Amino acid sequence: MQNTNIMNTEAKIAYQKNDNGYYIYDISGAGLKQNYNDYSADDHQVWQTLYEKQIKNLVNGAVTEDYLKGLELLGFDSKKIPNFDEVNELLIKASGWNIYVVLGLIPTKEFFELMKNKKFCATTWLRRKDQMDYLEEPDMFHDVFGHVPLLSNKSLCNFIQGLSNIALKYIDNQDIIDLIGRVYWFTIEFGLIKENNILKIYGAGIISSAGETDYSLNSPIPERLPYNVEKMLDSSFFKDNYQTKYFVLDSFEQLENSLPEIEERIDKIHQNMVAEV
Repeated sequence: MQNTNIMNTEAKIAYQKNDNGYYIYDISGAGLKQNYNDYSADDHQVWQTLYEKQIKNLVNGAVTEDYLKGLELLGFDSKKIPNFDEVNELLIKASGWNIYVVLGLIPTKEFFELMKNKKFCATTWLRRKDQMDYLEEPDMFHDVFGHVPLLSNKSLCNFIQGLSNIALKYIDNQDIIDLIGRVYWFTIEFGLIKENNILKIYGAGIISSAGETDYSLNSPIPERLPYNVEKMLDSSFFKDNYQTKYFVLDSFEQLENSLPEIEERIDKIHQNMVAEV
């Protein structure tokens, strides 16, 4: 999808997709910026429609209170597409993190290196009006509405940064990266949490989806399992359908405190791989 809302601050950078579907560019320089004035009336209407449709679900007790606090802290509003410069000023004060503009999917190494350095990747383009219900590649609504408010939660941020460090340790081992991807998927993207004994969502993939918000909390179909690192590492997931299982946190501190166990289990799996060679 063509992106008209990105300004290239280094003209020498070339952008193209490689055979793996990634956009290739140098993340070491100034990189990209959101070109806010290029958003059309249709873009603002899409943001408003998506925001108002989903916020009705979230404010009625479906989402973790920390997300709603982050939403308020960052000044998100249905009538205004977030301005990344304004958001970053507030986010840096809250947690030290900031939004880093990308065109779309980027290579795994760069993805984890950015998060190691407290930079969260986000696109600047929004889906079209005829794509409101389904979009294969994450757009700005998923990246920003789904992820960014919870980047004000320090335990969640520490977890993302710690998981990124583990991933970079094994960045050349795709089997290990796939396992770490499962942890990321079942937590940051599709995690549930209990607050005051009430089941709520915190994963961005659910937060940005009205359908999966209801499904994950109320459907009798999926399993809802207590947070368990060993079971997560042994569980496959679905990119093109609702999940068949979710893992439920007791608190965000539990997520951060699980990092040593994640690293220990990953280390043992790697040792077994080496021993079998």
